[in-house]
Amino acid sequence: MWIEPNQLEMKMIQYLNEEGQLVTSEPDVSDEELIHLYKWMIQARVFDQRALKLQRQGRIGTYAPMIGQEAAQIGSAYALRKEDWIFPSYREVGACLVHGMPMSNFFLYTMGHLKGTSAGDANVFPVQIIIGAQCLHAVGSAWADQYYKNDNVSVTYIGDGGTSEGDFHEALNFAGVYKLPVVFFVQNNQWAISVPISKQTGSKTIAQKAVGYGITGVQVDGNDCVAVYHTMKQALERARNGNPVLIEAITYRQGPHTTADDPTKYREKSELEQWMLKDPLPRMRNYILSKGIWDDEMDQREYELADQKVSEAFEIAVNTPASKIQEVFDMVYEQKSIQLTEQLNSIKTEGALK
Repeated sequence: MWIEPNQLEMKMIQYLNEEGQLVTSEPDVSDEELIHLYKWMIQARVFDQRALKLQRQGRIGTYAPMIGQEAAQIGSAYALRKEDWIFPSYREVGACLVHGMPMSNFFLYTMGHLKGTSAGDANVFPVQIIIGAQCLHAVGSAWADQYYKNDNVSVTYIGDGGTSEGDFHEALNFAGVYKLPVVFFVQNNQWAISVPISKQTGSKTIAQKAVGYGITGVQVDGNDCVAVYHTMKQALERARNGNPVLIEAITYRQGPHTTADDPTKYREKSELEQWMLKDPLPRMRNYILSKGIWDDEMDQREYELADQKVSEAFEIAVNTPASKIQEVFDMVYEQKSIQLTEQLNSIKTEGALK
């Protein structure tokens, strides 16, 4: 039997359309959960907008905006247990905040502070800049949990561009062979810097790549927070039972790739305008308004509260003493190697430590 390209058909999971109206049966999500999800989406957006302004003012370093991807990040991370692990790339501030990472620590990260690599008590690994490498780290974590018979799931986030990296495919293959408790969450935001999704893969979807590795694949509307949350809960249940999952969340990066990027040079304004109609926040807001569990006054109050939290987090970061050179040597291994000790002594001798 010949297997033809794109023979497999994938149907995207969706609960809410662009206007926030149900397109299927009522989801198994409580009113309280819906409100919490929306509040987190507001917090993520307010943080993102403030971080972008702070970078333009020169008060933090390069930043990778996540605006437009709030539903994908919040919906997926909210489904996790506290004991589960997140292995992020550089655009997952929303997911990391939901899972317990202090907001001030993320500001410290953008300032180059060593404490910015810490997530406090949250099970969040440091931001991974090497494209796709976090997939392998998540697989290693999942393998360890399987070995120790822990009931945890490792979740790794990656963009559509990252799926062209060998690390991504090696990780999926390993997960499929050893049936590891891991979820690969691809945020297909249509662009990997200036390269469109059409240049990343010849298949109709990223989700269908799961079949080649013997794992489960699913495609979900990444701008529908309800659909993402519901799908992620099911994926985590599968993963805990030794069935790794690849999720492709269809979303859109509304802003630049990073603050060093100018998206107007490679994408049309009309494309952005079309995707703005699919914005995840108005969609979720309209849904909870229609259910009578939210109103305009609550909305305004929540934005003000979110802004206050961001201000407080930034003040904590600004008033945190700068990192010292010797601290770098304390954060590599639990016990310093001979080479690290020699390097530290060399710096002391040169008078670099004061």
